[in-house]
Amino acid sequence: MLALKQRLILIFALFALGLGQAWAGPEEELRQYVDENTQKLVQKLQAEKGLYESDPEAFYASMDETLDQFVDFRRIAARVMGRYARQSSPEQRDEFVEKFKRSLFDSYAQALVSADDFTIQVKEASIMAQNSDRATVQMEVITSSGNRYPVTYSMYRNSDNRWMMENVIVEGINIGLAFRDRFAQEMEANRGQIQLVIDGWSDAVESLNLDEEIDQS
Repeated sequence: MLALKQRLILIFALFALGLGQAWAGPEEELRQYVDENTQKLVQKLQAEKGLYESDPEAFYASMDETLDQFVDFRRIAARVMGRYARQSSPEQRDEFVEKFKRSLFDSYAQALVSADDFTIQVKEASIMAQNSDRATVQMEVITSSGNRYPVTYSMYRNSDNRWMMENVIVEGINIGLAFRDRFAQEMEANRGQIQLVIDGWSDAVESLNLDEEIDQS
């Protein structure tokens, strides 16, 4: 069950800013904001477990509507594509954003709804001294058995003065870089045919063994 819980940590990391209003205060206020809304999100996810079982599409639509306001999937997806984004059309980039989001839900939603009880502790938020529009938030996911998993969010403040998530690190594993490396591997395997990589992205995510990497970190 350890791998299942680690999958929970990864999907939670992408969900954790999914409630509440934007906050542009100093570090302690940012920490409190994330903490308050994280606890609300845990309650929301627990409440919607039944929806996932009865109607996975409705579960996906509900979470997608919420998360789009707080997780910058377009920014994350562009970084995953890396230098290959320049080889894609606007339509292909739009398609990959949707494929990227859906692959995360399809890969990790079952772990999310099947996991045992857990608690979240938000440790601290640090706004960068050299750039007040960027911050990191340190958290710990604590399982019912007492295991603790550190999670770090990378956040930035967009043009609307809203804090958005742009990356996550789980037990030292940079998730954004892991996905970017996988995209580059798929581009090489498919001889640079970017549409084939986009079409097969869900399978690529399934074969990316982040659980094993986290175990070894």
